[in-house]
Amino acid sequence: MSTARAVINLDLPGPTISRHVYGHFAEHLGRCIYGGFWVGEDSDIPNQGGIRLDVVEALRALRIPNLRWPGGCFADDYHWRDGIGPREQRPRMVNSHWGDVVEDNAFGTHEFLALCELLDAEPYVNGNVGSGTVREMGEWVEYLTRADDSPMASLRREHGRDEPWRVPFFGIGNEPWGCGGNMRGEAYADLARQYSTYVRDHGGNHVYRIAAGAHDDDVTWTRALMEALTPFGTPLARPGVFQGISLHYYTTAGPWTDKGSATVFDDDDYWRTMAASRRIESILAAHISVMDAYDPQRLVGLVLDEWGTWWDVEPGTNPGFLYQQNTLRDALVASVHFDVFHAVAERLVMANIAQTVNVLQAMILTDPDSGALVLTPTYHVFAMNAGHQDAARLDAHLLAPDHVRRVAEEEVPTVSVSASSKDGGVLISASNLDLTEPVELTLDLRGGRLAEATGLVLTADRVETYNDADRADAVTPRPLDVITDGDVLRITLPPHAFVTVRGTLV
Repeated sequence: MSTARAVINLDLPGPTISRHVYGHFAEHLGRCIYGGFWVGEDSDIPNQGGIRLDVVEALRALRIPNLRWPGGCFADDYHWRDGIGPREQRPRMVNSHWGDVVEDNAFGTHEFLALCELLDAEPYVNGNVGSGTVREMGEWVEYLTRADDSPMASLRREHGRDEPWRVPFFGIGNEPWGCGGNMRGEAYADLARQYSTYVRDHGGNHVYRIAAGAHDDDVTWTRALMEALTPFGTPLARPGVFQGISLHYYTTAGPWTDKGSATVFDDDDYWRTMAASRRIESILAAHISVMDAYDPQRLVGLVLDEWGTWWDVEPGTNPGFLYQQNTLRDALVASVHFDVFHAVAERLVMANIAQTVNVLQAMILTDPDSGALVLTPTYHVFAMNAGHQDAARLDAHLLAPDHVRRVAEEEVPTVSVSASSKDGGVLISASNLDLTEPVELTLDLRGGRLAEATGLVLTADRVETYNDADRADAVTPRPLDVITDGDVLRITLPPHAFVTVRGTLV
């Protein structure tokens, strides 16, 4: 068995890992909203006001911190007034981006905010820049957050909500370089300044405005947005009209036109996926470097509000609904991403996996016929890692020089580790990406010891394994032995496995 070692300084807490990097995304896309979150008040499936309660219960167990809505590309076709008032009177629209289906707007602003309240999650509302207006966006924020008798607050009360909602996050459009308007970076940067100006703080609600940022490694887009915050070349002394900049990055095993199957793949496909997954480290570093040049105080946050795996849809499903299964491979993509997120906690303030239910790298799959609910392997990574939310990052120095896989021109580390501490507890996460070889990992703890160290492991006989209605627990966490020897812990990482160790500082 091969070995690796990680030195973890328990007495040197670093920056806080924002709970919001464990955020989620729900778009009007396929069966994410309709048939996922929303079943309607007349459904036989237990619901509250039409919101499916077993989905809510499963997500509350993850301590889901925020939920982004209504898109995605859908956001720049969405006009919020169509989704308020009596449902039978709401106008219909065509969802041209996702399946060319007719949307009846049954799930709108009030339903989304009711969902967030059930989830105990903070809403992240994405506004319409591509086909909307400044006035439309400003009035939506007023409708959501103003408490007095203003026109929009009065309209909200007419539709049954007296008190305003707290809406801490607001997105200024989505992917304006593509589906959100096919704009140039400089043109959008000016619009971001303009629209943000009218996303006002009403009463005690303070909005964190997020400008729509780049795709993959397009640092020129990030540079254009940072320059929009530093007019006339003056140094950035404080966040300007927007406080965050987004970024989107998806993991695939092949080109965009041939992404591959979610469940049928060979070893080469697997390693190409892992190489693409690890690429998030260099992509984040490139954007952070640009932001640091303009904003060394790191007042502006980086928001990775779309990430995850993207495969070809499951056979027999609508190509525009982006329904894919979720294997242990997807779970390892998530575990590697989180280690990277923890490492850049100083700048990364939020991340939102795409998407929460029935779309892309989902937490939950629901069967449209039986109504059965399945927790995916990725769900279990989020659950096992929940203790990192709002915890202090601990430096974890990994010594594993032999654990590298050559994939084309890239060297892919096959072992990954991160750690954090909070309220006297410590959580250590580790992944072994190797398909065949276990790793004996020694955790050399400095500056303290852990009592009652316990372990969990997420793995299966095959990395292609997934959960479905017939095998709901094919990939599920199981206890893992932790050998304690003073200030040293030893665990065995099985092949293609994700592991967590929890303990209490003594």
